[in-house]
Amino acid sequence: MIGSIDRRTVLGGLALGTLALYAPQAQSQIKARIVIVGGGFGGATAARTLKSLLNSADITLVEANETYTSCPFSNLVIGSERSISEQSFSYQTLKQDGLSVVHQRAVAVDPVGQTVTMQDGTTLGYDRLILSPGVDLRWGALEGYTEATAERLPHAWKAGTQTTLLRQQLEALEDGENVIMTVPPAPFRCPPGPYERASLIAHYLKTRKPRSKLLVLDAKDRFSKMPLFLEAWAEHYPEHLEWRSASNDGTVSRVDAERMQVSTDFEDIEAAVINVIPPQKAATIAELAGVTDATGWCPIDPVSFESTLQPNIHVIGDATIAAPMPKSAFSANLQGKLCAMAVAQLLGGRAPEPTVLANTCYSYTTPNEAISIVGVYSNGSGKFESLPGAGGLSPLQAPAEIRQAEARQASDWFTAVTREAFG
Repeated sequence: MIGSIDRRTVLGGLALGTLALYAPQAQSQIKARIVIVGGGFGGATAARTLKSLLNSADITLVEANETYTSCPFSNLVIGSERSISEQSFSYQTLKQDGLSVVHQRAVAVDPVGQTVTMQDGTTLGYDRLILSPGVDLRWGALEGYTEATAERLPHAWKAGTQTTLLRQQLEALEDGENVIMTVPPAPFRCPPGPYERASLIAHYLKTRKPRSKLLVLDAKDRFSKMPLFLEAWAEHYPEHLEWRSASNDGTVSRVDAERMQVSTDFEDIEAAVINVIPPQKAATIAELAGVTDATGWCPIDPVSFESTLQPNIHVIGDATIAAPMPKSAFSANLQGKLCAMAVAQLLGGRAPEPTVLANTCYSYTTPNEAISIVGVYSNGSGKFESLPGAGGLSPLQAPAEIRQAEARQASDWFTAVTREAFG
């Protein structure tokens, strides 16, 4: 494992080193039209980076919501350790920085005419389009789970009202009533996210509903940071959390909101609260733009982030096929920077160059302790590849002081990344 201080230094150095390569573009007089759809960690970061690189370009960020509600740290909200208001960020700083922010939903993309159509019928022309649309849920992929069903069996996989709904259901739980969480097959947004959530729900039950229990039904046999999570669960939640793998009848095939019941191949199980995390895909606007393939995700060039299916359209963040890079806010933030730089180079007549990318995923196992995984990747061989010997995991059997230090680092990262994206 990379040491905590060294890891942050290495990751920061990677980003700063890459930015330095593009510094000469900062005074460019290029007057291109650049549209960015999606104002999350990827899109907002791309917009701010492009503004710094191409100060004469016409840059427009299209985002339906007037405030952004962050998924990272929302599991702490579900566990009643954080307020939902702490997850909300405005676009005011981006507007003050001279960016045009359009609070409309993008409903169509014409790759030939190079236009984006808004919900109110207006259109924006572009020379380069960056899509950072995030994910949509595959309604109906799990039998019985629909958009209407989610009002009773919340997914909380898009932060906001669903987050508060799941929290409210846990708060209303009678002590002794049980909770179920279902985890889909990969890929999905934030691979360790379900297991962090399981930890924080289990902590909530242990401390506030001690006769209640969480059952995690998983469509996989292995998951991100598995040894670390299993160790934490055995230490902190032996009576309050049970994880059932796919090979142990953990795959849920059907849900019934009326009966508050989930079904596996061999069992029907009822609970007072059911958190269903359904299968996912790239958000619908990506499909409408013609940049998704049969998997429902977006294949991209790993250096420029340009779609391999449509020219002049770039895709970043959760919607991409970028494995082994995970679908995380850290990845989206870095991809936003690199994509912006690639767009600046392409508009300036230069070919983007391969670089080294990195990702850190922090996960809380208690409200005061966290674990992490670091990955380092290359993109020069026509695909994303993990660099052998780079990255690593938090150590097993670490003292509480190390876990607490990682929780502080997680908080510091969240403060830094939200400031970088939203100001």
